[in-house]
Amino acid sequence: MTVSLLTSTCSTPWYALDPIWQGDAAAIAQGLPHDLLAPAWQILILGDGSPTRHLQLLTGESTEVDVIDMSAIGHASDRAPAQLQLIPGPRLRRQVWLRTASGQRLAYATSWWEAAHVDEYLQNRAMPIWTNLAQRKVELYRDIQAVYLGHSETLAAAFGEAGPFWGRHYLFWHDRRPITLIYEVFSPYLCRYLGPMGSAAYLANSAPTLA
Repeated sequence: MTVSLLTSTCSTPWYALDPIWQGDAAAIAQGLPHDLLAPAWQILILGDGSPTRHLQLLTGESTEVDVIDMSAIGHASDRAPAQLQLIPGPRLRRQVWLRTASGQRLAYATSWWEAAHVDEYLQNRAMPIWTNLAQRKVELYRDIQAVYLGHSETLAAAFGEAGPFWGRHYLFWHDRRPITLIYEVFSPYLCRYLGPMGSAAYLANSAPTLA
């Protein structure tokens, strides 16, 4: 994947999970069965706190970003979740790895922004979103829309970890309007801090349907 900090009209791919299970906002509000997703993992994935901050607390290292894509996508749907339509176009898509200062990749994230206003919130595009917004004391509401368990060969290779992986997408709201849509996938490397994610036997026995 080509690393670029410059906005380009040549859109590179982004990496969504191929889900084997998916939960909607109702499932998120209720919480998932602990056999499916362990409590510690639910705090990370279903909670409305900053993942950047959570990862720093877990690992004891600062959370840094490697920006791997900044693409101008215009008004394209970009295979993004349906909530993309709430972000005014033309849009900019940003992809990053979240990693420790020592280089361990912990998560992958894609975010979509209104191109005309992205610099208001990402004054330093090489820093985590949370750091940018915290420096400006921007008040936000993290509105989680869906959670996923699924596979991705690309992310498996990048993390150096076998799937399945847990991910989610959510909207950031500020001043009663959505400012960005974010899709995140977390590495199973975090099991070293959070314990096992859940039981694959739960899916095999209960055979839940995609929401």
